[in-house]
Amino acid sequence: MNKLDKESIVGISALLVHAANIDEIYSEHEKNLIKDFIKSYLKDDDTDQILKKAEEIENNSNQLLNYTNIIKKNSIEVKKDIIEHLWKVIISDNSIDQYESNLMRRICGLIYFPDKECAEIKMKLINK
Repeated sequence: MNKLDKESIVGISALLVHAANIDEIYSEHEKNLIKDFIKSYLKDDDTDQILKKAEEIENNSNQLLNYTNIIKKNSIEVKKDIIEHLWKVIISDNSIDQYESNLMRRICGLIYFPDKECAEIKMKLINK
C-alpha cells in the first residue's frame, strides 16, 4: 500500500469533509469517520489538528477536486480505501442524495476508479 504523506492526507480529508457537507449536515459522526481515515494513515499525528486544517481547505477551496490528482497517482488499494471512506461518510446519515452520488461519480472519473467497483463498495457498506 502506498504511503500517503501528511499533505495528501490533509487534502483527501478535505475531500471527505466536502462529501460530508454536501447535504449541508456535518455531523459529529461524520467528523469521527474522517478522523478514523486520518488515524488509519497517520498514527501519531493530532487528528483534530489535521481535521481542522482539512475543514479550512474545504471552506476556502472551490477547486477541491484538485485533490483527486493526489489520489490518482496512488495504487488501486489506496484508491479503494479512499472511495470506501468517502462512501462511509456519505451513507452515515442513511441517505444518499443525487449530489452525493454525483460527487462520487465525478471523483471516480477523475481518479480512474471503475464505476462498477465503486458501486460494489457502496453496496457492501449499505448492507453492513
